[in-house]
Amino acid sequence: MAHLVTLIPGDGIGPEVADAMRLVVEATGADVEWVVEEAGAAVLEREGTPLPDRVLEQVQRSRVAIKGPVTTPVGTGFRSVNVALRQELDLFAAVRPSRSLPGVPTRHRDVDLVVIRENTEDLYQGIEFERGTPQAAALRDELRRLTGRTVREDAGLTVKPISVTGARRIVRFAFEFVRSNGRRKVTLGHKANIMRFSDGLFLSIGQQEAADQPDVAFEDMQIDQLSMRLTREPETFDVLLLPNLYGDILSDLCAGLVGGLGLAAGANLGWEYAVFEPVHGSAPDIAGRGVANPIAMILSGAMLLRHVGEGDRASAIESAVDTVLERGEIRTPDLGGGSTTRDVAEAIAAEVSV
Repeated sequence: MAHLVTLIPGDGIGPEVADAMRLVVEATGADVEWVVEEAGAAVLEREGTPLPDRVLEQVQRSRVAIKGPVTTPVGTGFRSVNVALRQELDLFAAVRPSRSLPGVPTRHRDVDLVVIRENTEDLYQGIEFERGTPQAAALRDELRRLTGRTVREDAGLTVKPISVTGARRIVRFAFEFVRSNGRRKVTLGHKANIMRFSDGLFLSIGQQEAADQPDVAFEDMQIDQLSMRLTREPETFDVLLLPNLYGDILSDLCAGLVGGLGLAAGANLGWEYAVFEPVHGSAPDIAGRGVANPIAMILSGAMLLRHVGEGDRASAIESAVDTVLERGEIRTPDLGGGSTTRDVAEAIAAEVSV
């Protein structure tokens, strides 16, 4: 039976890396039925929204999707397509692995960690009040009444909600991820000494769950200390569990530790739906030139295959990526080479299909 997958190519370099991913996934022999849907800046021009309802409806039908990077035009008033997908489909867990890859020169050689990021709450929930608006003024008045503190009139405001419900499910997800993936330890990052009722709640739930699940090693660390240690000794970490904003920032840092965003795959998971995507953006400055690194998108495809029960084919893709990188003959400009996106895809596909 074919796996029904919604493919959202995205814009910028998205269609190029999406084609590369598709070539490699098909080279494994996986039976995938692709349904292509468009989202992003070009769709906004045609249809007045970067994320038409039909795209969400198709993802709900297929239950599994993979997308290239999508541009959300600044100043349009529309939410990020990525954030909208996560919130509308309740994709509460972002999973972003970072692993040292052969043939990629980096400062650290033995990195093998996973960032698990809460995906729907925190500052990214989108509860914002623009400077100078009546809503911002009303909120300032209410804050003055409730706290006795004055917020400057020229301030914009963003609310940081972290709930017991949201924190508990991402913590439990992280603990189960450790068990089901042969991992060792969860490190929870926070700033609870300053944000006692948001980060403090996240920390408290983590500590409660750790006490109830002693089979998984657990530690917590303030986010500034964690950031410093990641740059010095990333090989000592295993699974990082983070609220939304910190998870976004540190997952990029972790990608930098292993060679850059062109190698960083990701998944957005909920109880019902799953959307896979590379961590990098749409890079419009190099779009259409055929030089974008497709490996992040290809590895996202491997994550998708593992999710739908095709673990052997997923491992074959990962091994093929390692082989091509280790040889060093074919690599895109971001890795110091002169190969095209298609060159890399074809080399990986050839290794997969051997």
